[in-house]
Amino acid sequence: MADAHGETRRIGEAIRRARVLQRRSQNDVAAALGYHQSKVSRLESGRGTEDIRVLRAVAQELNIPPDQLGLAPTQDASATDPEADDMHRRTFLTASIAALAAPAGSSTSHTQLVHALLPGPGPVGAEGLQETAVLYRRVGAALRLFHTCNYTELERTLPSLIADLRLASSGVDRDAVSGLLATAYQTATSLLLKQHDQGNAWLAVGRAMAEAERSGDPVVLASSVRVQAHVLVREKHTAEAVTLVRHTADQLTGSYDRRSPKYLAAVGLLLLRGVTAASSGGDRAATKEFLTEAKEVSQYVTLDQPDAWATFSPTNVALHELSALVAFGDAGLALQAARPLMRRHIPVPERRAALWVEAARAYSQQGRLADGYQALRIAETCAAQDIRRPDVRNLVADMAARDRRRTLPELHHFSRQLGAPA
Repeated sequence: MADAHGETRRIGEAIRRARVLQRRSQNDVAAALGYHQSKVSRLESGRGTEDIRVLRAVAQELNIPPDQLGLAPTQDASATDPEADDMHRRTFLTASIAALAAPAGSSTSHTQLVHALLPGPGPVGAEGLQETAVLYRRVGAALRLFHTCNYTELERTLPSLIADLRLASSGVDRDAVSGLLATAYQTATSLLLKQHDQGNAWLAVGRAMAEAERSGDPVVLASSVRVQAHVLVREKHTAEAVTLVRHTADQLTGSYDRRSPKYLAAVGLLLLRGVTAASSGGDRAATKEFLTEAKEVSQYVTLDQPDAWATFSPTNVALHELSALVAFGDAGLALQAARPLMRRHIPVPERRAALWVEAARAYSQQGRLADGYQALRIAETCAAQDIRRPDVRNLVADMAARDRRRTLPELHHFSRQLGAPA
């Protein structure tokens, strides 16, 4: 225990020293991270240093080598690349321009997906001009690939789907096809965020917003705003994301008993994105407000199947509440919230995996590395490709790095399996 206390004090001192050397105040650093000044003060005193995501954000903001904070080297190349780090401070337009080419070393499928997002003539679709009904089915199939975490097949599917939708967008069903094209771009954005390709995610969400506005469909627009807020959160623009969600939701909320399931799901998912944005920024009041509204919407709709247009239900609301507790570092409360969900049937693999990954984060915050490892292995059985995301690989590497006496050889083996050695 004495060693643990010494380690937290050492981490706190490393943070304080880096801040002082840069002549920055606690308020300044906290504002840049989207936290209150007291958060930085607690970290410098050695409290709250178990939260890996917070430590990574601090390390990046203050240019502290990860190993000085007990972290493994990041698996996300953009986190250590000065040009990509600069992306966190660029505007939407600049980020989109920076995304006009696939990153070096990208797979053929990834390169084709990026090219499908670029302005100008798109790639030629394999199917030619198709009826709107066929395109509806193909968009639904793409969504199902995302919900079942079959990201490899989804990446192969999206370029030709986008090409065929763009071809059909000048036909008689222009508005309907624009809505489908917006959904395809939204799905591409979500996939790119899973892959930590924020630059091209900006590009994809810009296309989604443009097509959503052309469609004139408030449901499609709400869904595109939700994805745009996700990109903003990933880029640490949490306050802007909260404002965007709040402004859009205010125009859509109310009269839930007279709305269609699709409309309600779009509103509910938008509110849940507000939960993520607010909790990422440390805003407990806004988090509670978004959760309360989302719970109200969930009384009127349950779409909880992999082949549904969206996955919104009371279960999904509970999962976001769990994620918010983890973001706030309330590990004990998070695990209390997770236990009933662990006994509940969750039909969507992506959501099942999310439950166990968040449980692993909570266990890690408590220093319960063995329990965290077991939770991650359960998540792997739910969605094997989801566990190979950079976020999860970083979590595994950090957990392994903290097991300095190597008391959990299976954790280190798992880390190596994922290509994320400590």
